[in-house]
Amino acid sequence: MTEIALIGNPNSGKTSLFNLLTGTSQRVGNWPGVTVERKSGTVKKHADWKVQDLPGIYSMSPYTPEEKVARDYLLSNDADSILNVVDATNLERNLYLTTQLIETGIPVTVALNMSDALKAQGKTINIDKLSYQLGVPVISTSAIKNTGVDKAIKKAANTTKASTDLIQYPTYSNQFEAAIKQIIDILGDVVPERSARFYAIKLFERDSLVQDEINLSDFQKGEINQVIKITEELFTEDSESIVINERYEFIERVAKMAQNQDSNFKMTVSDKIDRIVTNRILALPIFAVVMFLVYYLSIQTVGTMGTDWVNDVLFGELVPGWVQFGLDALHVSGWLESLIIDGIVAGVGTVLGFLPQIFVLFICLGILEDIGYMSRIAFVMDRVFRRFGLSGKSFIPMLIATGCGVPAVMASRTIENERDRRITIMTATFMPCSAKLAIIALIAGAFFPDNPIVAPSTYFIGVITIILSGIALKKTKLLGSYVSPFIMELPAYHMPKIMSVLRYAFGKALSFVKRAGTVIFSLTVIIWFMSTYNFTFQAVDTDHSILASLGKLISWLFAPLGFGNWKATVAAATGLAAKEAVVGTFGILYNDSTTHGLYHALQLDYSALAGYSFLIFNLLCAPCFAAMGAIKREMGDAKWTLGAIGFQTGLAYVVSLIIYQLGLVAFYGKGINFWTIVAVVLLIAIIYFIVRKPAQEKEEVITLDNLEKVGE
Repeated sequence: MTEIALIGNPNSGKTSLFNLLTGTSQRVGNWPGVTVERKSGTVKKHADWKVQDLPGIYSMSPYTPEEKVARDYLLSNDADSILNVVDATNLERNLYLTTQLIETGIPVTVALNMSDALKAQGKTINIDKLSYQLGVPVISTSAIKNTGVDKAIKKAANTTKASTDLIQYPTYSNQFEAAIKQIIDILGDVVPERSARFYAIKLFERDSLVQDEINLSDFQKGEINQVIKITEELFTEDSESIVINERYEFIERVAKMAQNQDSNFKMTVSDKIDRIVTNRILALPIFAVVMFLVYYLSIQTVGTMGTDWVNDVLFGELVPGWVQFGLDALHVSGWLESLIIDGIVAGVGTVLGFLPQIFVLFICLGILEDIGYMSRIAFVMDRVFRRFGLSGKSFIPMLIATGCGVPAVMASRTIENERDRRITIMTATFMPCSAKLAIIALIAGAFFPDNPIVAPSTYFIGVITIILSGIALKKTKLLGSYVSPFIMELPAYHMPKIMSVLRYAFGKALSFVKRAGTVIFSLTVIIWFMSTYNFTFQAVDTDHSILASLGKLISWLFAPLGFGNWKATVAAATGLAAKEAVVGTFGILYNDSTTHGLYHALQLDYSALAGYSFLIFNLLCAPCFAAMGAIKREMGDAKWTLGAIGFQTGLAYVVSLIIYQLGLVAFYGKGINFWTIVAVVLLIAIIYFIVRKPAQEKEEVITLDNLEKVGE
C-alpha cells in the first residue's frame, strides 16, 4: 500500500481535499501518546493508496504538539510520498513549510489549491516555472470546485521514495550551503541519507528536539557547534535567524519568477465583506445578530420541532410502548420493568430528546466555520481581549468549547505564555458546550418558550464571564503578565460544502449519542436505584429515597439561588459526571420524559427566575469529570487544578446568587433582606476585582550592599 502524507498550512483547504479524496472511508483517532486528532483513509477507486491527514501547521519547528506530530511522522519513514497543499493566494507564506518538507527527503508533490480564488483576484501563477524552481511536481487544484484533485493524488502516488532517487533541494547562499555540507559530513551515517539535509539544518538552528533525538558523540557536537559559531560570525546573526532569512530569500526568488507580475490587483469579494464584518464598530453587533440567529434556529424554531417529536412521540409514546409490550411478553419482574422504563428509557430518552436541537446548532456552527466567518470572529475578539490585557489566542479554545470542554482545555497548549494558558484553562469551559445545550433547551423551553433572548444570552454570558474573569485574574500576582501576540490567517469566504458541514454536525451528534449510551446510561441506572430505594434497600416513593435524603442534606446551600429543592440539587450534582445527566436526572425524578410533561413539572416547583439562576449556575460551575481530568493534565499540578475547579464553582454560585436575589427585587417586587445585601456586597466585590489596579510583583531593591552581586 502506498502511504501518502497530506500536509499544509491551516486554512489551505487541506481538510476539504482530504474529504474529497477519501469520502466516507475515513478513520479518526489520536496520534499515539498525543491528544492531537489523527485522520486517515483510503482514496476512492484506489484502495491501495492510503492518505494520512497530518495536522495543519506553518512550519516543522518544535513549538506545538501539532508540529511535533507532523515531524515525527514524516521522519519515521512511514510515508512514501508527501502531498503538500499550498494556498495559491498566499504563496510565499505557504512555501516556507514546503521548503522544509522537501528537505525531509520524501518526494513532494505540491497541490496549488484555491486556484479559482487566485484567478478571482486577477492573478496567475506559472505552474511550470514554480515546479522547475522547487524541483517538485506542482498541480493546480480547487477543492471547492473539485478540479485537479484526482490528478494531484495520482501524481503523489506515482512520485514516491521507490520511484525517485534524486531530490532537488532548495538552494541557499554559498556560505550557508557550505555550513550545511560540513554538518552533513560530520553526521556521517548517524542519520538516514535521504533526510540528512533536514537534520543538518535543524542542528544548525539548535533545534532542541533534534539534538535530543540524535545520538551524537561529544566530538561531533563540538565540531557542529564550531561550524555554527563561524557561520554566525560571517552573517553577524544568530543561527535561527540565518535559516529563516535564507528560506525567505529562496522563496522570494521562486515567487518572483512564478507569479505574473503584470496582473492587476482587484479587491475580492472577501475583502469587500471584511470591510463590514471586521469593522471596528459593526463587527460585534453583527456577531451578536449572527449568534442570536444560530440559537433562535436551534433552540426556538427548527430544532424545537424535532425535539418536541422525539420527546413527545418517540420517547413519550412509541419507545415506552414498544418496551412495555416486550417486557410484558417476557413476564419481567416489576423492579426490572421499573428500571428499564422509569430509569433507562426516561433518563436516556430525556437526554436524547434534545439531540435535534444540538444537531441544528452544529449545522449552523459548521456553516459559519466552513465559510470562514469564525476566523473573523477570532480576529475581532482579539481586539476586544487585547484592550483588556488578554490574549486573543484564548478565543480559539472558546470556539472549541462550544463543542466540548475537553479539547478546548487541551487547545490551550498553543498559548506560549504560561500564565495566559492557565487563565484560558480556568475560563474556557464557561462557554456552553453541546452537553450544556440540553440544559439550555430544557430551561428555555420550560420557563421562556416565547422569549428568543434567553438561549443566546447564555452564549454571551459565557463570553462576558471569560473576559471579566480574565481581567480579574490578570491583575493578580500569580497570573499577571504581558500579553502574548496573536497571529491568525483569514481564509477567503466561500460557499459552505454541504457534505463537510453534515459530516461535522453528524460527528458532534454521534459523540452526544455515545455519551448518552455510556455515561448517561450508567448514571440513569444509579439514579433510578437511589431514587427508588431507601438505605435499608426497601422500595419507597421518591421523596423518601436515598437520593432524596442525600439531596436534602445540601439543598439548603442553593436556597439563596432559588433552587433549594432537593431534586434540583441532585440534578446539579449529577451534572459533574456529565452535563447531559442534569436533564436525564429531571426526567427520572419527575417520572416524565415528554416535553410538556417535564416542562409542567418544573414550572410547579420553580419560578422562571429560579430556573434561569439554575441555568447560569450549571453554565459556569465546574465542568464534567472528563473536562476536570483534562484540566488536571494541562495544569500539571493538583493545587492549580483544585484552584481552577474551586474558582469556577465559586464564581457560578456568586453570579447565580446575584441574579436571583437582585431579580427578586427588580422583577418580583420583593423587599430587601439579608441575601439581597449579600448579593450587593458580592457584586461590589466583583466590580472591585475587575477595575482595581494590577498587582505589582515585588521588585528587588538594589543597595550598595548588594550592588556588587548585581554586577556579577
